[in-house]
Amino acid sequence: MEKKDFEAWLDNISIAFLSLTDLQKNETLDHLISLSGAVQLRHLSNNLEILLKRDFLKLLPLELSFYLLKWLDPQTLLTCCLVSKQWNKVISACTEVWQTACKNLGWQIDDSVQDPLHWKKVYLKAILRMKQLKDHEAFETSSLIGHSARVYALYYKDGLLCTGSDDLSAKLWDVSTGQCIYGIQTHTCAAVKFDEQKLVTGSFDNTVACWEWSSGAKTQHFRGHTGAVFSVDYNDELDILVSGSADFTVKVWALSAGTCLNTLTGHTEWVTKVVLQKCKVKSLMHSPGDYILLSADKYEIKIWPIGREINCKCLRTLSVSEDRSISLQPRLHFDGKYIVCSSALGLYQWDFASYDILRVIKPPDFSNVSLLGFGEIFALLFDNRYLYIMDLRTEKLISRWPLPEYRKSKRGSSFLAGEMSWLNGLNGQNDTGLVFATSMPDHSIHLVLWKEHG
Repeated sequence: MEKKDFEAWLDNISIAFLSLTDLQKNETLDHLISLSGAVQLRHLSNNLEILLKRDFLKLLPLELSFYLLKWLDPQTLLTCCLVSKQWNKVISACTEVWQTACKNLGWQIDDSVQDPLHWKKVYLKAILRMKQLKDHEAFETSSLIGHSARVYALYYKDGLLCTGSDDLSAKLWDVSTGQCIYGIQTHTCAAVKFDEQKLVTGSFDNTVACWEWSSGAKTQHFRGHTGAVFSVDYNDELDILVSGSADFTVKVWALSAGTCLNTLTGHTEWVTKVVLQKCKVKSLMHSPGDYILLSADKYEIKIWPIGREINCKCLRTLSVSEDRSISLQPRLHFDGKYIVCSSALGLYQWDFASYDILRVIKPPDFSNVSLLGFGEIFALLFDNRYLYIMDLRTEKLISRWPLPEYRKSKRGSSFLAGEMSWLNGLNGQNDTGLVFATSMPDHSIHLVLWKEHG
């Protein structure tokens, strides 16, 4: 057939084909296919693949591709990355998808990081760490050996662990190396706190002392309590030291002079914890920047205002039972916004602005669980057998780690949490160093440390 005649015939066939119903069109195509040879069928196969199997991710504008990708879960996205280099490039560049996935895992997000590939890498690192936590493979253990008697007091700061013992000594350890940096002769230590220059100790001899690390010299001695001193805290800016004692009192001291500025009364049990912290919220009783003192005994937490002019009257007393049928665990968290303490009934969180109980977290079998650390995303808890990590968004335990038979003191000074920043969200950098430390019956210190990423 001549080209001109063929074109005229094709136009007539096309007009007639368009007038058919869908069923008639299908029958026509079936008939034409049955009449086709190998060359025609191959031509038909090649063109159908182009028409039907379109790469939408390649053809769509990037903004629309990102919108569609947001509906997929991260695991599916990782599978999609294997389809082609183009798909991998587009999916890896979808920053918001990977940031959201990281947030869902409890990861901190730094919005200033603009590198598209960064967040996919962070997610892959995050999913690995969360799997390690679930599979009980995120931590490792070690021991510090050097004391010759019971280690009763522990305090951790910036990679350094201070231990106070009945062998009349205090030691400062580098946790990363296990090396003892300083060892000085002291009294029997029931509580310790330190900085680069000095060590402050509360003792079973009813006194508080301040020591110089470099020389081991006692630079100040605070006398006045009539019972063992179980907790100490201080602030160099205010030049104030506070101490809680078995004599049911809290004393406020001039740190440099060693004189007692005030004795706070009202507790009817041993004061096992004092915390000096700057307030971060506003209420009728305090403003952001005010210094606040918290003191805790077996049943109550008392809140005191404190500053350069020492005139303390208790602002509020918190408890979990009016009849004292429920006792508090000897651990206390206060970050200037929230107060958190555990009891046999669960974990209590108070709003510091209103003093109202925000929530009570009651995981199963909570009767023997104590609080170690509390953040925006995670809480660190433990009992006689395990160390636990709780996701505070779901109130579910997401990991546990076995503990040896350690010495769990009733006053709560012989065990502590290490690095705490990860409780506000992991970021791939803060999951290093010390997680937990406790004293052992053989006078050693048992350490639980983050294991390096696999």
